[in-house]
Amino acid sequence: MLTHGFLGYDASFMLDFVVTALIAIVPLQLYSLYLVKYRRQYLLHRNLQILLGATLLVAVTAFEVDMQWVHGGWQNIVNKNPESPRLSDDAFSHVSNVLRIHLVFAISTPFLWAATLFHALRRFPNPPVPGQPSRLHKTLGWLSVIDIVGTSVTGLWFYYVAFMAV
Repeated sequence: MLTHGFLGYDASFMLDFVVTALIAIVPLQLYSLYLVKYRRQYLLHRNLQILLGATLLVAVTAFEVDMQWVHGGWQNIVNKNPESPRLSDDAFSHVSNVLRIHLVFAISTPFLWAATLFHALRRFPNPPVPGQPSRLHKTLGWLSVIDIVGTSVTGLWFYYVAFMAV
């Protein structure tokens, strides 16, 4: 079973995988924006966004299955041994608060990203070119970028306070 991570901290494999993905996804998202804004490579932008969205969906689903069903909740990963918890009550409370902030972004990101993708796939021609739906798509896209950056920053913050700062 993949109960131990690979980053050298006492996290689960899936938690380490998602942290690694969060570090990788932001530069890929920025590269996709570069492709569309400066290179005018709309088809490549679309395909990269579909790939990133599908990857996000698979990673989040696998992460939640691992977190909830395999480990029985994030608390069981943070404090694996309830008889000798790694975090004090105060530290555990702080980690819980950081997680709540992270969840604001993490829950909204897949929905916002899906709305952006579905809008683009329904409204733009194939192959995609700028047109009437561009204005709304650009707004949704920037909101999605801000949201995924917020998810990444707060997710890394959670990982730090839960596993590295101990």
